[in-house]
Amino acid sequence: MSKKRKQQKRGKSDGIQGKLKAKIISLLHQNFNKEFSTKDITKKLGFRRKDYNKAIPFVLSILEKDGQIMQSNGRYRSTKNPDLITGRIDHVNPRFAYLLTPEDEDDIYIKARDMNFAMDGDTVRVMLLPVPSGKKPEGKVVEVVERSRTQFVGKIEFSPRFAFVIADNRKIHQDIFVPLDKTSSAAHNDKVIVKITQWPGHDRSPEGEIKMVLGKAGDNNAEIHSIMAEFDLPFEFPKEIDEEANSISDKISKAEIKKRKDFRDILTFTIDPEDAKDFDDALSYQKLENGNYEIGIHIADVTHYVNPNTLLEKEAYDRATSVYLVDRTIPMLPERLSNGLCSLRPREDKLTFSAVFEIDDDAKVHKEWFGRTIIHSDRRFTYEEAQASIETGVGDLATELQHINGLAKKIRKDRFKHGAVNFESTEVKFKLDEKGRPLGVIPKIRKDAHKLIEEFMLLANKKVATFIYDMQKGKDKNTFVYRTHDYPDPEKLNSFSMFAKRFGHSLKTDETAVSKSLNSLLDEIEGKPEENVLQQLAIRAMAKAKYTTAADIHFGLAFPHYTHFTSPIRRYPDMMVHRLLQHYLDGGKSVSKDDYEEKCIHSSEREKRAADAERASIKYKQVEFMQGVEDKVFDGIISGVAEWGIFVEITETKCEGMVRMVDLRDDFYDFDEKNFRVIGQRNKKIYALGDKVQVQVKATDIDRRTIDLIFVEETD
Repeated sequence: MSKKRKQQKRGKSDGIQGKLKAKIISLLHQNFNKEFSTKDITKKLGFRRKDYNKAIPFVLSILEKDGQIMQSNGRYRSTKNPDLITGRIDHVNPRFAYLLTPEDEDDIYIKARDMNFAMDGDTVRVMLLPVPSGKKPEGKVVEVVERSRTQFVGKIEFSPRFAFVIADNRKIHQDIFVPLDKTSSAAHNDKVIVKITQWPGHDRSPEGEIKMVLGKAGDNNAEIHSIMAEFDLPFEFPKEIDEEANSISDKISKAEIKKRKDFRDILTFTIDPEDAKDFDDALSYQKLENGNYEIGIHIADVTHYVNPNTLLEKEAYDRATSVYLVDRTIPMLPERLSNGLCSLRPREDKLTFSAVFEIDDDAKVHKEWFGRTIIHSDRRFTYEEAQASIETGVGDLATELQHINGLAKKIRKDRFKHGAVNFESTEVKFKLDEKGRPLGVIPKIRKDAHKLIEEFMLLANKKVATFIYDMQKGKDKNTFVYRTHDYPDPEKLNSFSMFAKRFGHSLKTDETAVSKSLNSLLDEIEGKPEENVLQQLAIRAMAKAKYTTAADIHFGLAFPHYTHFTSPIRRYPDMMVHRLLQHYLDGGKSVSKDDYEEKCIHSSEREKRAADAERASIKYKQVEFMQGVEDKVFDGIISGVAEWGIFVEITETKCEGMVRMVDLRDDFYDFDEKNFRVIGQRNKKIYALGDKVQVQVKATDIDRRTIDLIFVEETD
């Protein structure tokens, strides 16, 4: 063989070895926790050329000798210490998921094949994969650290040899296999709770057994119970909790009254929704000799009745908040307390914790006082009754209500002057029949009576937080529970600003001007078709409010310090605030910050769970309502665009549905993510975020709580 041919052969051999080295190292690094035989590696690499496959054993020995891989009993593995990140899985759709990371970092994209049988919500360890520069991070699940839950809610379907449960949660993309002898008393199409007995694996679906039958799919109670089970909400109070609540005396001793400031002879009233059963706040009002006014914000003294280390206390902490579903309330406290002992019912002496202010006609606060009190409410107003008195000047306490409303408006005006953001997103309520079926969707309208109560509650919350913060000078502040709301995320704010421009609205995004600019935008869109969509997108651009011991700002309210003091019947953080406030009023020393921060985190998580459950119940009723109007044409506005469909909010009902891409039959549409739109390849037709459209209901799915829509022009 000539020298030249030897060089060519050697060069070819070096080229094969170089390519194999890279492929083998990549394979083993991406499967760092697995071992492979030579045969396994050959099969995984999938080369058809014999010269490549023959060279694999030789290349493996070179890599082992160089220390780039290791070998044990003829099996090879990576020597690399991979970059591992622990987080929670958000399984967006059957094709991919994200590992959720802290807010200031990019979430990690994970292909379905790299999920390693993790399911939505699971805590996992993910190995970062090599990606080209500038691309978003991508990863692979190497370990499931903790399953988020072992029970799921869904609809059971039977076949001759087995049954399976289709989970209600849209992010669970596998049906759960159930052997026929593990189906309990369930019948076809029942809503059930299934407990996982075997997690998914290679060629194996998750397997489970039925733990509870909730009822027939589509029945109101079955569906609401499904939502409660899905979010792990309690169905009732344990017997021992009710017994402890019922054992509390309703007598108020003279000794207890002596400890408190007595407001029973001062005009006091409550304003609440017509169907309210628990009244946790009241206002007192009197004119002082100096011409100013004393306004008292009196809050149910829940912590007088619920003592630390009791069963009631532990249950209240675990629940952390009341949950308001469309047809029922899941209370934080038993009815004996929430609707009885603690409820500030009219014409009854009640124990309260109060924030009392001396205010002038310009709504400036001159003095403040905080402490335990006793009150006697003279009148219970519904919002409608109070509003009528404010508007007409006729009726019980009309003069007083009009004056207090005037003060509230001045406080509100001053709040916006200092940078508060005027979020007024439209909420809906349902008119239900006796079986819980929705007869209509009614937007909730906030009037002066609502805003009056809101302003004085905000005032009390702000003043309590400021009072505690200012008690200690310097850096060593007393530990306290604050409600904070950070500045908006700049990237989300810029995206929202770009979207607002589509409607001809501008938004300044620099930190000093964003509040004023947002308020101007929100004023401009009031009453316009795009109002609700822009409101919702603006809210999504904001940071999430949370409970914390850090005395940070509340951006949305423009308060340097803020807390929750005014609703201890339905919020555990307010109970913590009452206890801490009294502790410091009594001269107590600062408490453990770590203990209270843990309680704050728990309360924030429970608050999110409650909000998610409430949204799910509203969505269920929206879907149920839309089932009966499939022939009707609705005006709507495009509220979201994704590669798989176009979200449309129906203007009349505020229900949101989706026009799926597969239902756009006139053309093939490309998703333009940057500009929030899709564009037809041939006809160049554009559907963009914010466009006005007309739609009809194509299909509804109660189990998944989805509404499929079609554009009216697509039916021609």
